[in-house]
Amino acid sequence: MRATKTVQKILSQYEGETPGVKANLARMLMEGKLGGTGKMIILPVDQGFEHGPARSFAVNAAGYDPHYHYQLAIDAGLSAYAAPLANLEAGADTFAGQIPTILKMNHANSLMSNTAGKNQAVVASVQDALRLGCSAIGFTIYPGSDMALDMYEEIKELRAEAAACGIATVIWSYPRGEALSKEGETAFDVTAYAAHIAAMLGAHIIKVKLPTDHLEQDEAKKVYLKQQIDGSTMAARVRHIVDACFAGRRIVVFSGGAAKGEDAVYDDARAIRDGGGNGSIIGRNSFQRPRADALAMLAKLIDIYKGRG
Repeated sequence: MRATKTVQKILSQYEGETPGVKANLARMLMEGKLGGTGKMIILPVDQGFEHGPARSFAVNAAGYDPHYHYQLAIDAGLSAYAAPLANLEAGADTFAGQIPTILKMNHANSLMSNTAGKNQAVVASVQDALRLGCSAIGFTIYPGSDMALDMYEEIKELRAEAAACGIATVIWSYPRGEALSKEGETAFDVTAYAAHIAAMLGAHIIKVKLPTDHLEQDEAKKVYLKQQIDGSTMAARVRHIVDACFAGRRIVVFSGGAAKGEDAVYDDARAIRDGGGNGSIIGRNSFQRPRADALAMLAKLIDIYKGRG
């Protein structure tokens, strides 16, 4: 595998990083049908832990089998497959070396009460990621939660351990908790702040949700209006999120969220592409569709990121 000039440029922006981490970033950036373009599509399947098996897989029962997701990511030509420890272990031998994997290390669940602090439990280790040959670890933080500082300290330690082993870090930065309204969780200003926090915590790949045009914080709103920061379109908002990640020096991918119509998925991808984002991390909008439909949709997304749609 020889990295393209586009990938080499991306890797050069991770100054001071270990060669192992850069090699694993290159492994993901050069994988699949988007390999070498600087764009990525990652399949994440942690929803069974977060939402329960029926809510996640009953609509497409093939998804109860972890092998289904490995094979879907491989056949679609995706950049990587992200999942919890046991899901990866369930197919680790069968699919060894066939696609880069990301070990999602912490999780919440929907059985907890609404009054519980917004937090996630660490349920895997860097040694697990090494044992399974993962290219990266994944970790969720909740900016806006009263538990956020604990999460920052956890990922600081795990990120350092992973980097010492040559493993990259992906941070899911999802604002939620006591400091935010429901609308504020995807607000323009809050999403940019959350992405910036992930960058400062050392994320090599940053995952956030697509932002709305809502401005949540009063002091931030004054600056956004005074400086005329453009949030009029999704592409403009994506561009600002990318700027918030060290002026585009970090890989930024955007989540697909709950299942929705194909046209909406394609419009999101065009906005990500046009705003300078690096791609999508798309779970329910792929694996909750019948396999043939999912493969067709992912092929169209790949074309969009290649500038063909």
